[in-house]
Amino acid sequence: IGLGLGAALVRRGWHVVLDDVQDVKAKEEADRLTRAGPGVAVGAGVDVRDADRLIALVQDTYAEHGRLDLMVNNAGIGIGGEPDELVLAHWDAAIDTNLRGVIHGCHAAYPLMKQQRSGTILNTASAAGLAPMFGQFGPYTTSKFGVVGLSLSLRAAAAEYGVHVSVLCPGVIDTAIWDAPWPADLPIPASQVGAPPLREAMEKAGTKFYPADRLAEDTLRGLEKNKAILAIPGDARRLWLLARLSPTLVVRQMIKATAANRRAVPAHR
Repeated sequence: IGLGLGAALVRRGWHVVLDDVQDVKAKEEADRLTRAGPGVAVGAGVDVRDADRLIALVQDTYAEHGRLDLMVNNAGIGIGGEPDELVLAHWDAAIDTNLRGVIHGCHAAYPLMKQQRSGTILNTASAAGLAPMFGQFGPYTTSKFGVVGLSLSLRAAAAEYGVHVSVLCPGVIDTAIWDAPWPADLPIPASQVGAPPLREAMEKAGTKFYPADRLAEDTLRGLEKNKAILAIPGDARRLWLLARLSPTLVVRQMIKATAANRRAVPAHR
């Protein structure tokens, strides 16, 4: 999603800083986008969990260009498992990247934007931040609900200073997160051992993946309209609407989805 947004901005002639914990990958992708032009991209390798380094990156960018128009806090990981299987390290991993990483980005960008009295902060949450995912994804859902709350709170505080804050709540987007291996530094919950890869399981269930480049264009249009919550695509908007109209019905659906998912995993047969 971050790469898709970066590519869309370079096509519009922007100067973009692509940051990723994989510094080589970030620089390779930045070089590719620059060659396509007409804008310019540079790559950086900063872990968003490291607040000091992220603040330094943002401040250096501001110092070089004299302004900061858009800050996208997008880094995220997926953590799931049965609640009684999870250890605190699982919760820490999800919260440190998905929520604290966003906090660090806002902490870095907001004072500069307040000072210049302009700019936009876009925080990536998830449709799972508007309605709960099924029960084995508690850490992920918790972190994403936190991002939504943070974004709406900051939006209210920032409005007087000409700073816009929006939260992106995408549905099922075709990105590498569905193919990512389990984090090497975390134990694998028993319910995840032998489970099919997420992409394979979702494709088997008939899930349609929305292209990241289309999401990027949809998102930028939403930012131009200064929308508070960007629920994209249509299935995410429908889930959000249902969660607002009948939270109890959504929870019932999640109970059924949790039971179905357990039946599909060998550890629960």
